[in-house]
Amino acid sequence: MNNHDIEIRVRYAETDQMGVVYHGNYAQYFEMGRVEWLRNLGVSYKSMEKKGVMLPVVSLSMQYKKPAKYDEVLTVKTFLKSQKSVRLEFDYEVYNELGELLTTANSVLVFVSIETGRPVMPPDYFVELMSKI
Repeated sequence: MNNHDIEIRVRYAETDQMGVVYHGNYAQYFEMGRVEWLRNLGVSYKSMEKKGVMLPVVSLSMQYKKPAKYDEVLTVKTFLKSQKSVRLEFDYEVYNELGELLTTANSVLVFVSIETGRPVMPPDYFVELMSKI
């Protein structure tokens, strides 16, 4: 399972006066995609945090190709690009209802100890689940 898709209907509050999705809202769409990617893998982000590990974003880049608009149903495709040491890297694609590519993005996250705030190796249960994909 290297990729996972979710659908999101654009809410009015996510748009500007022109009915176009405000650029800052895409980061939330990508987070939704990542959380569901992890859940589909068998990892609850909430349970990971309860066990003392968080995954902050350390890098995010986006390329806008076409605008997403109010009330459209978007498909956010989340792809695991790599998992190396303490880093997880994801690519994203956002499509509208017509199947047009609207936005691409990339994010890098790092496993961090909640207690120390320092990078840590991924938990064993995560490594085990990753070995199955």
